[in-house]
Amino acid sequence: MANSEELALRHVLNYPNPFTTYTEFQFEHNRAGQPLQILIQIFSPNGQLVKTIQSEIVPQGNRITEIAWNGLDDFGYPIGKGVYVYKLSVRSKTDFSQAEEYQKLVILR
Repeated sequence: MANSEELALRHVLNYPNPFTTYTEFQFEHNRAGQPLQILIQIFSPNGQLVKTIQSEIVPQGNRITEIAWNGLDDFGYPIGKGVYVYKLSVRSKTDFSQAEEYQKLVILR
């Protein structure tokens, strides 16, 4: 993806999916070399926010793969098996543009 005015996300996923105790969030973007604020919010099947993951990264390329999650909620407890929705929000610290995408993940316990 070439740099453009608008922050763009592609190929948003977590792997492995389904998982039991470990998954890694991955995505592509069009802002290589720019500092990015990353926010991942994981919601239970009934819509309750169970986990928030925040990170700041200055990516060398257009792919981010190093955001891991161990399946624990914000209080350190394992969340139950089921289908969860997560929201990936990425914000450029250079021009404050933002993009977001929703995806599903499955936990097997």
